[in-house]
Amino acid sequence: MALTTDMGEEQKELMQAPLLKIWVPWMVGSRLSRRRGSSVPQFCNSPTIIVMVGLPARGKTYISKKLTRYLNWIGVPTKVFNLGQYRREAVQSYKNFEFFKPDNEEAMMIRIACASAALKDVATYFTKEQGQVAVFDATNTTRERRGSILRFAKERGFKVFFVESVCDDPDIIAENIKAVKISSPDYVDRDTEDALEDFLQRIECYKMTYVPIDDQKDRNLSYIKIFNVGSRYLVNRVQDHIQSRIVYYLMNIHVTPRSIYLSRHGESELNLVGRIGGDTGLSARGAEYAAALAKFIKGQKIKDLKVWTSHMKRTIQTAEALGVQYEQWKALNEIDAGVCEELTYEEIQEKHPEEFALRDQDKYRYRYPKGESYEDMVHRLEPVIMELERQENVLVICHQAVMRCLLAYFTDKTADELPYLRCPLHTVLKLTPVAYGCKVEGVCLNIEAVDTHRERPSVVDINRNPEEALQTVPDHT
Repeated sequence: MALTTDMGEEQKELMQAPLLKIWVPWMVGSRLSRRRGSSVPQFCNSPTIIVMVGLPARGKTYISKKLTRYLNWIGVPTKVFNLGQYRREAVQSYKNFEFFKPDNEEAMMIRIACASAALKDVATYFTKEQGQVAVFDATNTTRERRGSILRFAKERGFKVFFVESVCDDPDIIAENIKAVKISSPDYVDRDTEDALEDFLQRIECYKMTYVPIDDQKDRNLSYIKIFNVGSRYLVNRVQDHIQSRIVYYLMNIHVTPRSIYLSRHGESELNLVGRIGGDTGLSARGAEYAAALAKFIKGQKIKDLKVWTSHMKRTIQTAEALGVQYEQWKALNEIDAGVCEELTYEEIQEKHPEEFALRDQDKYRYRYPKGESYEDMVHRLEPVIMELERQENVLVICHQAVMRCLLAYFTDKTADELPYLRCPLHTVLKLTPVAYGCKVEGVCLNIEAVDTHRERPSVVDINRNPEEALQTVPDHT
């Protein structure tokens, strides 16, 4: 028995160091952190460096930015460290491709110093800023460079996962150069043809020393190889949950031009009276919007459009007006407001004033009693995002909180911004992925509807008075 007790005490001591890693400053003294069921950020005690590998114009920065956006959206603090930016800060004016020649010793010293500075910043991000994943966005085309990164990580207890983009399709390379490279800061005020020629010469400089990750020599490394922007993949030694999710995500994204249309359902009967949640049908104006949406979508002449709805009556009724097949997703259901379902904000303040205040204090992580938080919804919607990444043209007819979560993913909004994104009724958002982001076009279909948007009030203390709590509640009947 004594031995069991000693071992238990030893295990407790061993667990203390990892537990310290998940301490977060905002949690100290927070009433929300102590209350029932509230969600908290998910961290691990061994951060990961994602090391991009590949020749220029192979989509490394595209992958870096997209992957970072995804990981931040699911709650894993992630940051890109782009070596090109470090180089531009060190060398104020770019002259030509000769800077990248392997035998240019002066330039090579600058490039090595930039890589060291970036890795130092990575370490600071992990140790001082609670970062969990750093994306080292550079060519990293030599075994020496990759070896130095591995040594750096091993000395500090960081994990390393390589992402190599291999592309020999001249059309894909040409499109990438046209889309982003000749408009880079290196070629400001340069003639397009001159910039193109210089960049092609730069690629040739890298080819001289490029050594791809070798399936045999590097068999002990963790990596994914992506061939020709996703036509084929090779995955080796995935170490953990984060790396597994990275691989799954990267195997679902594509670069085919497409648009995603987001729309809330038409105005519902409960919208009219300011009640949240529920499962009522459309109001008369909501039915008008459904007809207007059908006319709008038909006028867009969208090729092979897929339509998705939630399981709730108001989205299904909106989709029915389109006269096309649609797919119902339970994951697209509105946020579950638990004990606050079908209440007005005034009734929530009257019956649950403390809950109302706690939600205003941290709307993203606050979980309704017997209901959900926005953070819960992000995890619920992850399969939807994966499928949206795999698909081409899709119309998603959903709800306010759902639309905020989806919009935040595509527009790279923070957890603090997400719950306050404006997603009005009777408006279509057309999202078109572009080089390093997403173009958003809002189309109002001119059917009147109530306003359901509530901004964060200026006073969020639990001892506030009702007038302060209801300061930003939209008008309703």
